[in-house]
Amino acid sequence: MCNYRSAHKNDLKKHKRTHTGEKPFSCEICNHKFAQKIQLLNHIKTHTGEKPFSCEICDYKCAHKHNLLNHIKTHTGEKPFSCEMCNYRCALKDDLKRHKRIHTGEKPFSCEICDYKFAQKVHLLNHIKKHTGEKPFSCEICDYKCAHKHNLLGHMKTHTGEKPFSCEMCNYKSARKHNLLDHMKTHTGEKPFSCELCNYKFVQKHNLLDHMRTHTGEKPYFCDICDYKSARRSNLLMHKKRVHFIDF
Repeated sequence: MCNYRSAHKNDLKKHKRTHTGEKPFSCEICNHKFAQKIQLLNHIKTHTGEKPFSCEICDYKCAHKHNLLNHIKTHTGEKPFSCEMCNYRCALKDDLKRHKRIHTGEKPFSCEICDYKFAQKVHLLNHIKKHTGEKPFSCEICDYKCAHKHNLLGHMKTHTGEKPFSCEMCNYKSARKHNLLDHMKTHTGEKPFSCELCNYKFVQKHNLLDHMRTHTGEKPYFCDICDYKSARRSNLLMHKKRVHFIDF
């Protein structure tokens, strides 16, 4: 089938599975299948949480030795892999592979539900949570739950009052970087989001989405006390405050 040669019969047997697609080793917990036993053993650690490899410099621990070797490069600063198209350099070969997709535009990971495509697998996995509604990250102080860790970290600043991002033109400060970027548009006058039906322009995407409902008539926000419905969440909150005397 190919030019592969080996010194051991077992190695040839394992190699042939790359052609046949055979995966004889399956996980008893999630039924994921693998071509090699070592892959199954490594996979099982994702269920047990076992992390036998630890960094001598910091508290980093991992399940696989190659991950530890890659991590150590963050301490040494070693970046042996470089992009031929720009000045990008990195410590890991996979990082270079992902980076090159910026130049090629390749998006090999696609959603089976809506066919949205992504350059990186992690972006696909995050996207899928929009369909499943999964929110694995929860705040220990209030009932807030979210799909992504970075959203939880941003939310926690609402409790601590921390606002590390500040505007260079005025006294505005924010807990999240994207809020600062949105604020900066008030200085530049930039309105990158425009309506295709009436050409109305907006600073933020969510404002455009709210505006589009004035064309479609959609009212997705409804009161759980009466029959009131609205196109915008802010209008629903105002309704509850004025009519039902519920303060938020």
